[in-house]
Amino acid sequence: MNISKSSKLITPGYTLTFILVTSLFFLWALPNNLNDILIPQFMKSFELSRFEAGLVQSAFYLGYFVFALPAALIMDRFGYKAGLLSGLLIFATGCFLFWPAALAGKFGFFLGALFIIAAGLAFLETGSNSFISILGDPEKSEQRLNLAQSFNPLGSMTGVLVGTVFIFSGTELSSAGIENMKGLGTYKQYLHDEIMRVGPPYLIIGTIILICAFLIWRAKFPEGDKRAAGSTENHGKFSELIKYPHFIKGVIAQFFYVGAQVGTWSFLIQYTKDYMNKSEKEAGLYLTISLLSFGVGRFASTAMMKKFEPKKLMGIYSFINVGMVALAVINPGFIGGWALILSSFFMSLMFPTIFALGIKGLGPNTKIGASGIIMAIIGGAIWTPLMGYISDQSHSMALAMIVPLISYIYVCYYAFIGSKPSGPLYNSTDEKVIVAH
Repeated sequence: MNISKSSKLITPGYTLTFILVTSLFFLWALPNNLNDILIPQFMKSFELSRFEAGLVQSAFYLGYFVFALPAALIMDRFGYKAGLLSGLLIFATGCFLFWPAALAGKFGFFLGALFIIAAGLAFLETGSNSFISILGDPEKSEQRLNLAQSFNPLGSMTGVLVGTVFIFSGTELSSAGIENMKGLGTYKQYLHDEIMRVGPPYLIIGTIILICAFLIWRAKFPEGDKRAAGSTENHGKFSELIKYPHFIKGVIAQFFYVGAQVGTWSFLIQYTKDYMNKSEKEAGLYLTISLLSFGVGRFASTAMMKKFEPKKLMGIYSFINVGMVALAVINPGFIGGWALILSSFFMSLMFPTIFALGIKGLGPNTKIGASGIIMAIIGGAIWTPLMGYISDQSHSMALAMIVPLISYIYVCYYAFIGSKPSGPLYNSTDEKVIVAH
């Protein structure tokens, strides 16, 4: 890709807006990766199997799937600002619901709160990713989106650290210890105390989200961001999207990638405990290292995109991850564990690059197309319990990692072959967009 050095990365006059919207990438990573803490915490406090604990991600990513399209339609009609504000308010509501869920002590109530949080995040991710991708030179959309997404892993690490320090108690009972507490009549109180630990962090996050909503409300957004009432001009249509093969394949690639990412991180703590003999707090720190690797990869990849075509870089990364995850499957232990941890470095550019490649050249269908790619996040809801089921049946967390391995194979195909732009806004000899977003 030849990128003009004279063109602006960000549309002049909207740098502050870019910064505020980029901050959302940090904020939505908090609940995404707190889920990785909730899974082992709920396994302990609600005495769940790995398959049942995987339903945490199912409820969460089902919220994305259900609300991504409504989010796109609202933003198509009322603009990006309205969509982002709606998402922030729904997000905050879900966080505040964690407190009554903790008081009730019902697993189903937590799943409902997670679903509401994810509904808000569907608005934020649909809006923020597509807004950032078009806020400047179309030729720099992948670079611009990777820059914004670079702050996402910082939120991920913060979420895991908060969960490790404030949610994990460090008390892990053996079977004998459980029976002893039952005999003393203290076991139910222990479980209640473990459940209550999840409430306060979400109350604090909800408060921060409301402050961010106020700042977004006051920020300047481009004129012409919404349609006039009754107007059909520049109105996206789902029926048009089938004409863009690179978009359809992008949706599938995002489905596989998010399933791989969520599944890996959801069970990394369990993998580390099983094969590296670590405590829950130590395993939480290993997950933090994995997310740090992800963050370093995101910044490094953004810098490398100045010289290397993003899709080729993603192809190389996905090929490497096939090998990394294969090591985790066939050689569980120190080598397999660290291969899995370091695979996060090579995950780093996949989500934003698939997103930017998928919506490139969709023109008026950009917002609707963005919702389709966000809906593909449902991969996290499907792959995670599937991995839990494989682990439960085979008694091997390592064997369950074959699911992300298969996923990276498809991402590799998309990077090298499936992402070539095509459709009504492209001519047959040039990959440049004929009609800009």
